Amino acid sequence: MRKNTIKDWSGDDQPREKLLQNGPESLSNTELLAILINNGISGKNAVELARDLLDASGQHIPTLAAFSVKELVNLKIKGIGPAKAVYLAAALELGVRRNTAGKKKKVITCSKDIADYLHERFRYKKTEMFSVVFLNHGNRVLHMDIVSEGGVTGTVADPRIILKKALEYDATSLILCHNHPGGNLKPSRADHQVTEKLKRAAACFDIRILDHIIVGEDGYYSFADAGVL
Repeated sequence: MRKNTIKDWSGDDQPREKLLQNGPESLSNTELLAILINNGISGKNAVELARDLLDASGQHIPTLAAFSVKELVNLKIKGIGPAKAVYLAAALELGVRRNTAGKKKKVITCSKDIADYLHERFRYKKTEMFSVVFLNHGNRVLHMDIVSEGGVTGTVADPRIILKKALEYDATSLILCHNHPGGNLKPSRADHQVTEKLKRAAACFDIRILDHIIVGEDGYYSFADAGVL
């Protein structure tokens, strides 16, 4: 029977030793998380804390990576406080960036050029997030900002904030994006209204809205591809 302290385990069973000897691919998700957690608490080692984290995310690493620091702390897992949550969020964010590095196109020629990147970035978020991709006259990406975060059913996209940022970045066109945490990709009436509102407001500054992309866990919806923009 194993002792509760990882240091008391045989070398072959200790996550760090396994990684050193056999590489990271030889470790389970629980063991990799245990290395990030680093140490346990009285009565529970790092592997057990890692198991608790995975249970809280439905044994789904992308879901865990979508948690903010506040959400990780709010899981109320004893031993996962703000300090460990910051460390975990940073490490998991690196994984997300690795996955999206090849999908973010510098020049946008069609919806898929940016939709795959946005899908990877926002698909597992638990609350609605509204982001904007700012482009220059050659459809080259200048910047991407999350302009608002809301609840599980909606968020607010303030045209004043978006257009102020567009002018700051000297953008001539925009791609709007928000996620539907419930998974339904069909745009709501409010989605159509905010798109039209932003389109009219942007036109006053000779700025075009190229697309509005809705991201869900299983795919995305493009206003431009659907011919409704």
